[in-house]
Amino acid sequence: MSNERGFTLLEVLVALAVFALLASAAATASGHVLGQSGGLQDRLFGAWLADNHIAELSLQPPSAPGQRQLALVMDGRDWTLLETIESASEPGLLQVEIRVGRNTDDDIVHLTTTWLEAADVAR
Repeated sequence: MSNERGFTLLEVLVALAVFALLASAAATASGHVLGQSGGLQDRLFGAWLADNHIAELSLQPPSAPGQRQLALVMDGRDWTLLETIESASEPGLLQVEIRVGRNTDDDIVHLTTTWLEAADVAR
């Protein structure tokens, strides 16, 4: 009888099963992180587009109160920006709502509401 000891077939199978479970969990988690990263990038670009559009509105005369839809391109991707301008409850203010979404779906990735002075907007 030799003193050499190795792993039994059962021990090897248990180790492989544990490794397979851990590898599967790691692959699922990394796929989830990559999916969330793309969504985060869309929300960030949506916020930038909305902020840029609000800055443009404050620098130039806006269209009449109502809705306007704009098609924009940022980072090589097509975006839809829906602008809603209406009179605010406070005299001299306009309420501006900006909804930004990707052209590929109907989901809104960013929503911003702000108020601008009617005098600033009417310049």
